[in-house]
Amino acid sequence: MIALRSPAPKMYPLPTLKVLLADDHELVRSGLKALLMNMPGVEVVAEARDGQELLDLLDTVQPDVVLTDIAMPRMDGIAAIACIRAKFPALKVIALSMYDTVDFVRSAVASGACGYVMKHAAPAELEQALRSVMATGCYFSATVARLLMQTPETVTSDELSVRQIEVLTMVAQGRSSKEIAFELGLSRKTVDVHRARIMDRLQMGDVATLTRYALRKGLVHA
Repeated sequence: MIALRSPAPKMYPLPTLKVLLADDHELVRSGLKALLMNMPGVEVVAEARDGQELLDLLDTVQPDVVLTDIAMPRMDGIAAIACIRAKFPALKVIALSMYDTVDFVRSAVASGACGYVMKHAAPAELEQALRSVMATGCYFSATVARLLMQTPETVTSDELSVRQIEVLTMVAQGRSSKEIAFELGLSRKTVDVHRARIMDRLQMGDVATLTRYALRKGLVHA
């Protein structure tokens, strides 16, 4: 008796995942593109240098996922994400950022991002984020998820948060960003973000002016 073999099942290629990449730094964008193109079934269909160019491209290309930086000229990533959500609500958007502060993460998610990946993350995490967003609709690493679960900082006088008051006090004491980061358990980049936001919120352009403000508020003593 001759056993008949069932025909082997046909193998169909997975559909290509089309990504639109937005970042204002050409070297960073080129590196990300090379990384993405090395992922099986992933294709970078367009690149943008800022949020406005990103939105303009969406009138001509139809990506599955937008991977966008947050800090960009003309229109930043947060504003671009909000516009995408309003105009293309089904389009998946992942924010890619160097900022690990809770306010940046919350702003990105509130604007419509369904994922948030740090730029210092391993390449494997970026691929996992793309696959997860397409499969489940969202992706947040354990670190980012913890940030989203944090209670928002209490706001004090002049609309500075408690954390910003801490940073301001140490800046006025002459402490460097590295020293402040070590003291508060933050990254140096996070401290620099806080410093920039304090200056912007108080409309003060240098450390000397910040120090005089801190003296007036009694945060430091002469």
